[in-house]
Amino acid sequence: MRKNIVAGNWKMNTTVPEGVALAKEVNAALKGTKANCDVIICVPFTHLVPVNDVIDNTVLGLGAENCADHASGAYTGEVSAPMVASTGARYVILGHSERRQYYGETSETLREKVALALENGLTPIFCIGEVLEERENGTYNEVVRKQIEEGLFNLCAEGFSKIILAYEPVWAIGTGKTATADQAEDMHAFIRSVIEEKYGKEVAENTSILYGGSCKPSNAKELFAKPDVDGGLIGGASLKCADFMGIVEAFN
Repeated sequence: MRKNIVAGNWKMNTTVPEGVALAKEVNAALKGTKANCDVIICVPFTHLVPVNDVIDNTVLGLGAENCADHASGAYTGEVSAPMVASTGARYVILGHSERRQYYGETSETLREKVALALENGLTPIFCIGEVLEERENGTYNEVVRKQIEEGLFNLCAEGFSKIILAYEPVWAIGTGKTATADQAEDMHAFIRSVIEEKYGKEVAENTSILYGGSCKPSNAKELFAKPDVDGGLIGGASLKCADFMGIVEAFN
């Protein structure tokens, strides 16, 4: 059975002391309730060790927001998958729309990152999604299919079964436009069908697909009620404990 997951993506926010305080708050809130989903926080590299030191990994998973496409070497400023794994983190976000857009990450680069993450025991949260022009011109299914095929379909079924997918309707983030729960479900169902074509029904049914749009406590329950939406990759709302927990509790 696939897992329901709520994962926070803090992006480039919080200092180390602020991040540690937020992680402690989320950890305490989770210990005070019964979450019906796995909960993960993906934090800046600088935060990984101090946050790992203050959370209970049995209630709150820890992830990085990226990793390098090399295991080691003369790559000043990069952080490798082995480095991330050594902090105690067990997840890593790869292919986020901001990485693709601002840093020119390609499918070729992402294949290397995914391979290194898996080799080092990390679970990739692999992001896919279309921009506004692609949504409006009707090519969104083809765009998302290509991202999945080029980024992940080099994996064997066993390798792919370790991937968490996150669908980002990039056109609905910061544009004033909103993806409806039905639009999210349509895309998630399409993504699952693409996986089934390649790996079969069992792998497709066991793949967790998270919604990475503007998910808030106010719309999380409607989104998560959809049969192919298995949770969320949460941006801004993950920076406030009450908002983040409001989304977690949408599964209750």
